[in-house]
Amino acid sequence: MSGVGDHEEEGTSSEESPSEQPAVQRPGGLEPEEPATSRDESAEPAGEENPANEQEMLEATEEAAEDDDPAASVERERDEYLALAQRTQADFENYRKRAAREAAASGERARGTLVRELLPVLDNLERALGSAQEGEQHLAEGVKLVHAELVSVLERNGVEQFDPAGERFDPTFHEALSTREEESTDSGVVLDVIEKGYRVNGTVLRPARVVVSG
Repeated sequence: MSGVGDHEEEGTSSEESPSEQPAVQRPGGLEPEEPATSRDESAEPAGEENPANEQEMLEATEEAAEDDDPAASVERERDEYLALAQRTQADFENYRKRAAREAAASGERARGTLVRELLPVLDNLERALGSAQEGEQHLAEGVKLVHAELVSVLERNGVEQFDPAGERFDPTFHEALSTREEESTDSGVVLDVIEKGYRVNGTVLRPARVVVSG
């Protein structure tokens, strides 16, 4: 009987406890992987977006909506054509005013040139009238008519004749050819007018040529 009991004790002692089993070795000496939940905790939240990107996306969406809207497209084209028409009209108006100013200035220059060429003729007619003899009365009358007609033509074109006798000398309107002493007259007064002056619209075409008191 003692032999059977000894065998049972040996069998019991040879069984190992589960807690004492050796750890499973992984190939390559790798450590066990961490649970997926630990990695997810360190990741940044995926729901946050850049506000600037949101604004750009919103603008792009609005532009796409406008492109898809025929009424908005027509209104935009209308505004563009209206702005172009307004700019064109303003440019044309500026050109018209500039052309009118240049034409007026050119006309004034041409008229001034013509009048200057006629003034010596007028001077000669006046001299002829001044030197006419009594026996040449009919000739003098003819010259007087020609002179009056020429003066009238010049006046109708804005030309004004001025005679500064007795006025203070003004170099803007007068050209002193000589001076003469006059006891009864202050210095700087126009004594004689050799040739009358002419101006058109306030602009002197020819200054009056005068003798001034010294």
